[in-house]
Amino acid sequence: MNCIYKKTMEKKSTIVSISERTGFSVSTVSRVLSGKAELARISKSTVEAIQEEAKRCNYKPSLLAKGLRTSKTDTIGLVIPSMENLYFANLASTIIRDARSYGYTTVTVDTTEDEHNERASIESLLARHVDGIIVTPCGQDPTWLENVNRNVTPVVLIDRYFNSTELSYVCTDNYQGGFEATKYLLNNGHEKILCIQGTPHSMPVRERVRGYLDALRGHGIEQNARIAGNSFSIQNGYLETKLALNSPERPTAIFALSNTILLGAIKAIKESGLSIPDDISAITFDNNTFLDFIDPPITRISQPVNEIGTLAVKLLMQGIAEKRSTGARMQLQPQLIVCDSVANILMKEKQSVR
Repeated sequence: MNCIYKKTMEKKSTIVSISERTGFSVSTVSRVLSGKAELARISKSTVEAIQEEAKRCNYKPSLLAKGLRTSKTDTIGLVIPSMENLYFANLASTIIRDARSYGYTTVTVDTTEDEHNERASIESLLARHVDGIIVTPCGQDPTWLENVNRNVTPVVLIDRYFNSTELSYVCTDNYQGGFEATKYLLNNGHEKILCIQGTPHSMPVRERVRGYLDALRGHGIEQNARIAGNSFSIQNGYLETKLALNSPERPTAIFALSNTILLGAIKAIKESGLSIPDDISAITFDNNTFLDFIDPPITRISQPVNEIGTLAVKLLMQGIAEKRSTGARMQLQPQLIVCDSVANILMKEKQSVR
Protein backbone atom coordinates (compact mmCIF):
# COMPACT_ATOMS: atom_id res chain seq x y z
CA MET A 1 0.00 0.00 0.00
CA ASN A 2 1.30 3.46 -0.92
CA CYS A 3 2.55 5.21 2.26
CA ILE A 4 0.83 8.51 1.43
CA TYR A 5 -2.46 6.72 0.80
CA LYS A 6 -2.08 4.77 4.03
CA LYS A 7 -1.49 7.91 6.13
CA THR A 8 -4.48 9.64 4.55
CA MET A 9 -6.68 6.62 5.16
CA GLU A 10 -5.63 6.37 8.81
CA LYS A 11 -6.14 10.09 9.40
CA LYS A 12 -9.72 9.86 8.16
CA SER A 13 -10.63 6.53 9.79
CA THR A 14 -14.29 6.24 10.71
CA ILE A 15 -16.56 3.45 11.88
CA VAL A 16 -17.39 2.82 8.21
CA SER A 17 -13.74 2.52 7.13
CA ILE A 18 -12.96 0.24 10.07
CA SER A 19 -15.93 -1.88 9.04
CA GLU A 20 -14.60 -2.14 5.50
CA ARG A 21 -11.12 -3.16 6.63
CA THR A 22 -12.18 -5.71 9.25
CA GLY A 23 -15.14 -7.18 7.37
CA PHE A 24 -17.53 -6.68 10.28
CA SER A 25 -20.78 -4.75 9.90
CA VAL A 26 -20.99 -1.04 10.72
CA SER A 27 -23.43 -1.75 13.55
CA THR A 28 -21.06 -4.33 15.07
CA VAL A 29 -18.10 -1.92 14.90
CA SER A 30 -20.23 0.85 16.39
CA ARG A 31 -21.35 -1.32 19.32
CA VAL A 32 -17.78 -2.41 20.08
CA LEU A 33 -16.33 1.12 19.96
CA SER A 34 -19.15 2.53 22.08
CA GLY A 35 -18.63 -0.12 24.78
CA LYS A 36 -21.85 -2.04 24.09
CA ALA A 37 -20.29 -5.29 22.83
CA GLU A 38 -21.30 -7.30 25.90
CA LEU A 39 -24.92 -6.21 25.69
CA ALA A 40 -24.99 -7.16 22.03
CA ARG A 41 -23.32 -10.52 22.79
CA ILE A 42 -20.44 -9.88 20.40
CA SER A 43 -17.68 -12.48 20.63
CA LYS A 44 -14.39 -11.73 22.36
CA SER A 45 -12.40 -12.42 19.17
CA THR A 46 -14.51 -9.93 17.21
CA VAL A 47 -14.09 -7.27 19.90
CA GLU A 48 -10.32 -7.77 19.93
CA ALA A 49 -10.08 -7.57 16.13
CA ILE A 50 -12.07 -4.35 15.95
CA GLN A 51 -10.24 -2.73 18.87
CA GLU A 52 -6.88 -3.69 17.39
CA GLU A 53 -7.77 -2.09 14.05
CA ALA A 54 -9.11 1.04 15.79
CA LYS A 55 -5.86 1.33 17.73
CA ARG A 56 -3.73 0.70 14.62
CA CYS A 57 -5.40 3.48 12.63
CA ASN A 58 -5.52 5.86 15.65
CA TYR A 59 -9.30 6.07 15.50
CA LYS A 60 -10.81 8.99 17.43
CA PRO A 61 -14.58 9.12 17.96
CA SER A 62 -16.35 12.21 16.63
CA LEU A 63 -17.50 14.42 19.47
CA LEU A 64 -20.21 15.85 17.23
CA ALA A 65 -21.46 12.38 16.37
CA LYS A 66 -21.36 11.46 20.04
CA GLY A 67 -23.32 14.58 20.89
CA LEU A 68 -26.00 13.77 18.35
CA ARG A 69 -26.20 10.20 19.65
CA THR A 70 -26.04 10.78 23.41
CA SER A 71 -26.76 14.52 23.77
CA LYS A 72 -23.40 14.82 25.57
CA THR A 73 -19.97 15.78 24.19
CA ASP A 74 -17.98 16.21 27.42
CA THR A 75 -17.01 19.71 26.27
CA ILE A 76 -17.86 23.14 27.67
CA GLY A 77 -17.45 26.58 26.17
CA LEU A 78 -15.61 29.48 27.81
CA VAL A 79 -16.25 32.94 26.38
CA ILE A 80 -14.07 35.77 27.69
CA PRO A 81 -13.42 39.35 26.49
CA SER A 82 -9.61 39.37 26.34
CA MET A 83 -6.89 36.75 26.71
CA GLU A 84 -4.36 39.62 26.72
CA ASN A 85 -5.72 40.65 30.11
CA LEU A 86 -3.86 38.56 32.70
CA TYR A 87 -6.92 38.48 34.95
CA PHE A 88 -8.95 36.66 32.30
CA ALA A 89 -5.98 34.47 31.33
CA ASN A 90 -5.65 33.33 34.96
CA LEU A 91 -9.40 32.84 35.24
CA ALA A 92 -9.40 30.74 32.06
CA SER A 93 -6.54 28.62 33.40
CA THR A 94 -8.50 27.80 36.57
CA ILE A 95 -11.66 26.95 34.65
CA ILE A 96 -9.83 24.70 32.14
CA ARG A 97 -8.08 22.87 35.01
CA ASP A 98 -11.24 22.36 37.05
CA ALA A 99 -13.34 21.32 34.07
CA ARG A 100 -10.70 18.70 33.22
CA SER A 101 -11.08 17.24 36.72
CA TYR A 102 -14.73 16.55 35.83
CA GLY A 103 -13.69 14.94 32.54
CA TYR A 104 -14.54 17.95 30.37
CA THR A 105 -12.55 19.64 27.64
CA THR A 106 -12.89 23.44 27.43
CA VAL A 107 -13.22 25.31 24.14
CA THR A 108 -12.08 28.89 24.83
CA VAL A 109 -13.09 31.93 22.75
CA ASP A 110 -11.83 35.53 22.95
CA THR A 111 -14.53 38.05 21.96
CA THR A 112 -12.20 41.10 22.07
CA GLU A 113 -14.90 42.86 24.12
CA ASP A 114 -17.28 42.86 21.13
CA GLU A 115 -20.95 41.92 21.54
CA HIS A 116 -21.28 40.68 17.94
CA ASN A 117 -18.22 38.47 18.34
CA GLU A 118 -19.70 37.13 21.55
CA ARG A 119 -22.94 36.08 19.89
CA ALA A 120 -21.15 34.52 16.91
CA SER A 121 -18.82 32.65 19.28
CA ILE A 122 -21.67 31.25 21.35
CA GLU A 123 -23.54 30.19 18.21
CA SER A 124 -20.37 28.37 17.09
CA LEU A 125 -20.12 26.62 20.46
CA LEU A 126 -23.77 25.58 20.28
CA ALA A 127 -23.16 24.14 16.81
CA ARG A 128 -20.48 21.98 18.42
CA HIS A 129 -23.06 20.75 20.96
CA VAL A 130 -21.12 21.87 24.05
CA ASP A 131 -22.70 20.67 27.28
CA GLY A 132 -22.60 24.11 28.91
CA ILE A 133 -21.12 27.60 28.60
CA ILE A 134 -19.29 29.93 31.00
CA VAL A 135 -19.28 33.49 29.72
CA THR A 136 -18.15 36.99 30.65
CA PRO A 137 -20.84 38.99 28.84
CA CYS A 138 -20.00 42.09 26.79
CA GLY A 139 -23.53 43.42 26.29
CA GLN A 140 -26.15 44.81 28.61
CA ASP A 141 -29.19 42.73 27.62
CA PRO A 142 -29.43 39.22 29.11
CA THR A 143 -32.39 38.10 26.96
CA TRP A 144 -30.50 36.03 24.39
CA LEU A 145 -28.23 34.33 26.95
CA GLU A 146 -31.28 33.57 29.08
CA ASN A 147 -32.94 31.95 26.06
CA VAL A 148 -29.84 29.79 25.47
CA ASN A 149 -29.79 28.83 29.15
CA ARG A 150 -33.51 28.04 29.23
CA ASN A 151 -33.84 26.14 25.96
CA VAL A 152 -30.44 24.87 24.78
CA THR A 153 -27.65 24.48 27.36
CA PRO A 154 -26.78 25.79 30.85
CA VAL A 155 -25.05 29.20 31.01
CA VAL A 156 -23.04 30.57 33.95
CA LEU A 157 -21.74 34.15 34.06
CA ILE A 158 -18.35 35.10 35.52
CA ASP A 159 -16.87 38.50 36.43
CA ARG A 160 -20.00 40.29 35.20
CA TYR A 161 -23.71 39.84 35.67
CA PHE A 162 -27.05 41.46 34.88
CA ASN A 163 -29.07 43.13 37.61
CA SER A 164 -32.29 41.29 36.80
CA THR A 165 -31.58 37.84 35.44
CA GLU A 166 -32.28 34.15 35.96
CA LEU A 167 -28.67 33.33 35.00
CA SER A 168 -26.24 32.01 37.60
CA TYR A 169 -23.17 34.17 38.18
CA VAL A 170 -19.96 34.34 40.20
CA CYS A 171 -18.00 37.58 40.53
CA THR A 172 -16.12 39.88 42.88
CA ASP A 173 -17.91 42.48 44.99
CA ASN A 174 -16.58 45.24 42.75
CA TYR A 175 -18.33 48.01 44.68
CA GLN A 176 -16.54 47.00 47.89
CA GLY A 177 -13.21 46.82 46.08
CA GLY A 178 -13.63 50.28 44.58
CA PHE A 179 -14.66 51.69 47.94
CA GLU A 180 -11.76 50.09 49.87
CA ALA A 181 -9.12 51.23 47.36
CA THR A 182 -10.34 54.82 47.42
CA LYS A 183 -10.73 54.81 51.21
CA TYR A 184 -7.12 53.65 51.57
CA LEU A 185 -5.91 56.55 49.41
CA LEU A 186 -8.06 59.01 51.35
CA ASN A 187 -6.74 57.71 54.68
CA ASN A 188 -3.24 58.44 53.39
CA GLY A 189 -4.18 62.06 52.72
CA HIS A 190 -4.94 61.89 48.99
CA GLU A 191 -7.84 64.07 47.86
CA LYS A 192 -6.92 64.46 44.18
CA ILE A 193 -7.46 60.91 42.98
CA LEU A 194 -7.73 60.11 39.28
CA CYS A 195 -9.83 57.03 38.58
CA ILE A 196 -8.93 55.50 35.19
CA GLN A 197 -11.76 53.18 34.20
CA GLY A 198 -12.17 50.40 31.66
CA THR A 199 -15.17 49.82 29.38
CA PRO A 200 -17.67 52.30 30.91
CA HIS A 201 -20.85 50.24 30.43
CA SER A 202 -19.44 47.02 31.93
CA MET A 203 -20.82 46.04 35.32
CA PRO A 204 -17.43 45.80 37.11
CA VAL A 205 -16.51 49.33 36.01
CA ARG A 206 -19.87 50.77 37.04
CA GLU A 207 -19.61 49.14 40.47
CA ARG A 208 -15.96 50.10 41.05
CA VAL A 209 -16.68 53.69 40.07
CA ARG A 210 -19.71 53.70 42.37
CA GLY A 211 -17.47 52.57 45.24
CA TYR A 212 -14.94 55.27 44.34
CA LEU A 213 -17.62 57.98 44.37
CA ASP A 214 -19.17 56.81 47.63
CA ALA A 215 -15.78 56.85 49.35
CA LEU A 216 -15.20 60.45 48.20
CA ARG A 217 -18.71 61.36 49.30
CA GLY A 218 -18.03 59.87 52.73
CA HIS A 219 -15.10 62.27 53.08
CA GLY A 220 -17.16 65.21 51.87
CA ILE A 221 -15.10 65.72 48.70
CA GLU A 222 -17.31 64.23 45.99
CA GLN A 223 -16.66 67.38 43.94
CA ASN A 224 -13.06 66.18 43.54
CA ALA A 225 -14.15 63.12 41.58
CA ARG A 226 -12.15 62.69 38.41
CA ILE A 227 -13.00 59.73 36.16
CA ALA A 228 -11.39 59.14 32.76
CA GLY A 229 -10.80 56.33 30.28
CA ASN A 230 -12.82 53.96 28.12
CA SER A 231 -11.15 50.53 27.90
CA PHE A 232 -9.21 47.88 29.82
CA SER A 233 -6.11 48.54 27.75
CA ILE A 234 -2.50 49.58 28.36
CA GLN A 235 -2.94 52.41 25.85
CA ASN A 236 -5.93 53.77 27.77
CA GLY A 237 -3.91 53.90 31.00
CA TYR A 238 -0.97 55.51 29.21
CA LEU A 239 -2.96 58.23 27.41
CA GLU A 240 -5.15 59.20 30.37
CA THR A 241 -2.14 59.40 32.69
CA LYS A 242 -0.25 61.53 30.16
CA LEU A 243 -3.16 63.95 29.98
CA ALA A 244 -3.54 64.06 33.77
CA LEU A 245 0.14 64.71 34.43
CA ASN A 246 0.11 67.62 32.01
CA SER A 247 -3.08 69.19 33.38
CA PRO A 248 -3.13 72.22 35.72
CA GLU A 249 -4.52 70.06 38.54
CA ARG A 250 -2.16 67.09 38.64
CA PRO A 251 -3.54 64.21 40.75
CA THR A 252 -1.59 62.98 43.75
CA ALA A 253 -2.79 59.41 43.18
CA ILE A 254 -4.07 57.19 40.37
CA PHE A 255 -6.60 54.41 40.89
CA ALA A 256 -6.30 52.08 37.86
CA LEU A 257 -9.31 49.81 37.46
CA SER A 258 -7.22 46.98 35.98
CA ASN A 259 -3.61 45.82 35.75
CA THR A 260 -3.51 46.57 32.02
CA ILE A 261 -4.52 50.17 32.72
CA LEU A 262 -1.90 50.31 35.49
CA LEU A 263 0.92 49.26 33.14
CA GLY A 264 0.09 52.13 30.78
CA ALA A 265 -0.04 54.55 33.70
CA ILE A 266 3.39 53.44 34.97
CA LYS A 267 4.92 53.96 31.53
CA ALA A 268 3.49 57.51 31.33
CA ILE A 269 4.70 58.33 34.85
CA LYS A 270 8.25 57.18 34.12
CA GLU A 271 8.33 59.06 30.80
CA SER A 272 7.38 62.22 32.68
CA GLY A 273 10.41 61.86 34.93
CA LEU A 274 8.25 61.18 37.98
CA SER A 275 8.47 58.32 40.44
CA ILE A 276 6.01 56.19 42.41
CA PRO A 277 5.20 56.97 45.23
CA ASP A 278 7.41 60.03 45.80
CA ASP A 279 5.73 62.14 43.11
CA ILE A 280 2.48 60.27 42.55
CA SER A 281 0.86 57.27 44.21
CA ALA A 282 -0.76 54.32 42.44
CA ILE A 283 -3.20 51.57 43.31
CA THR A 284 -4.76 48.97 41.02
CA PHE A 285 -7.73 46.64 40.86
CA ASP A 286 -6.58 43.04 40.22
CA ASN A 287 -3.74 40.97 41.53
CA ASN A 288 -0.84 39.23 39.83
CA THR A 289 2.61 38.06 40.88
CA PHE A 290 4.33 40.54 38.55
CA LEU A 291 3.05 43.43 40.69
CA ASP A 292 5.51 42.38 43.40
CA PHE A 293 8.41 42.72 40.96
CA ILE A 294 7.61 46.27 39.86
CA ASP A 295 9.66 48.97 41.58
CA PRO A 296 8.01 49.71 43.92
CA PRO A 297 5.60 46.76 44.45
CA ILE A 298 2.04 47.93 43.75
CA THR A 299 -0.75 48.18 46.31
CA ARG A 300 -3.85 46.48 44.88
CA ILE A 301 -7.32 45.11 45.32
CA SER A 302 -7.05 41.35 44.84
CA GLN A 303 -9.90 39.38 43.30
CA PRO A 304 -10.35 35.71 44.35
CA VAL A 305 -9.70 34.41 40.82
CA ASN A 306 -9.28 30.74 41.72
CA GLU A 307 -12.45 30.70 43.79
CA ILE A 308 -14.44 32.43 41.03
CA GLY A 309 -13.29 29.91 38.42
CA THR A 310 -13.82 26.89 40.67
CA LEU A 311 -17.31 27.95 41.73
CA ALA A 312 -18.31 28.74 38.13
CA VAL A 313 -17.33 25.23 37.03
CA LYS A 314 -19.20 23.68 39.98
CA LEU A 315 -22.34 25.66 39.12
CA LEU A 316 -22.08 24.65 35.47
CA MET A 317 -21.65 20.97 36.36
CA GLN A 318 -24.76 21.19 38.53
CA GLY A 319 -26.61 22.81 35.66
CA ILE A 320 -25.49 20.09 33.24
CA ALA A 321 -26.51 17.34 35.66
CA GLU A 322 -29.90 18.90 36.36
CA LYS A 323 -30.33 20.15 32.76
CA ARG A 324 -31.15 23.63 34.01
CA SER A 325 -29.44 26.62 35.59
CA THR A 326 -29.30 26.69 39.38
CA GLY A 327 -29.89 30.46 39.40
CA ALA A 328 -27.16 30.92 42.05
CA ARG A 329 -25.81 34.45 42.59
CA MET A 330 -22.43 34.80 44.23
CA GLN A 331 -20.33 37.90 44.97
CA LEU A 332 -17.01 37.15 46.62
CA GLN A 333 -15.11 39.60 48.79
CA PRO A 334 -11.96 41.28 47.42
CA GLN A 335 -8.84 41.87 49.53
CA LEU A 336 -6.69 44.97 49.88
CA ILE A 337 -2.99 44.08 49.57
CA VAL A 338 -0.82 46.93 50.83
CA CYS A 339 2.62 47.37 49.26
CA ASP A 340 4.84 50.42 48.67
CA SER A 341 3.15 52.39 45.89
CA VAL A 342 1.06 54.75 48.04
CA ALA A 343 2.69 57.63 49.90
CA ASN A 344 1.28 58.94 53.16
CA ILE A 345 0.81 62.65 52.39
CA LEU A 346 -0.29 63.43 55.95
CA MET A 347 2.98 62.09 57.34
CA LYS A 348 4.97 64.00 54.71
CA GLU A 349 3.25 67.23 55.67
CA LYS A 350 4.01 66.67 59.37
CA GLN A 351 7.65 65.99 58.58
CA SER A 352 7.93 69.12 56.43
CA VAL A 353 6.47 71.27 59.23
CA ARG A 354 9.19 69.99 61.59
